[in-house]
Amino acid sequence: MGAILAGLVWWGYQYDFGFPEGITEQSAITAHFWNGTWVAAFAVGILTWGLMLYASIAYRRRHGDPMPRQLRYNIPIEVMYTVTPIAMVLAIVFFTVRDEAELTRVSNDQAETVDVTGFRWSWSFYYADHDVYEIGQPSLVDEDLPVLYLPVNEKVQFNLGSPDVIHSFWVPAFLFKMDVVPGRINTFEVTPNELGTFAGKCAELCGVDHSRMLFNVKVVERAEFDAHMDELRALGQTGDPDAGRISDAAQGVE
Repeated sequence: MGAILAGLVWWGYQYDFGFPEGITEQSAITAHFWNGTWVAAFAVGILTWGLMLYASIAYRRRHGDPMPRQLRYNIPIEVMYTVTPIAMVLAIVFFTVRDEAELTRVSNDQAETVDVTGFRWSWSFYYADHDVYEIGQPSLVDEDLPVLYLPVNEKVQFNLGSPDVIHSFWVPAFLFKMDVVPGRINTFEVTPNELGTFAGKCAELCGVDHSRMLFNVKVVERAEFDAHMDELRALGQTGDPDAGRISDAAQGVE
């Protein structure tokens, strides 16, 4: 039985216990935390089930047994019941704080910087190093969604801001999301390492068209990324379209 359970845990760990596959170097941190919590949960479950099974067999009532001595409390067991959960919670807190610090650490050695503005009810992406931008419109049609271009295997720093209400920048394939808060710039960095197109959305219930705050992320080779920057420049989409809105929101100006 123990071998079967161990095999199930090993199999689940190999397949990340159903967790989606990440597309950034930082995704592994989240995946390892997810796997670790499942392994710990299985360990606790196996121990608990084992003790229950043992107690039900070793201490079962047999014919002719007298009524067992009745106790109002058992100090050692009650101490164990108190200390063990506290230790487990502290362990989870430790690994959570450690991994969160790593995921949100900003080293400022990025290859590209993108200023992301979440607004009612879409997104704008300003590529600060190229002084070009793209602004989206709320839509449920994939072809009409704004597209965030990123170069593969290069670190990108995201600066998130909002001029109106709280949104949340979420690319599920990043295995990471961060709130977009008026009056505050939130920053994180990722290094996408897989080519392709991936879905993004707002993960904060922000109002009537929240469900239409969708966008796509396109991870491409550097040559295609530079070509897209030139295309935006040729369209006249230059300058930071949100500089005034974000700075006004930070000061409480309507």
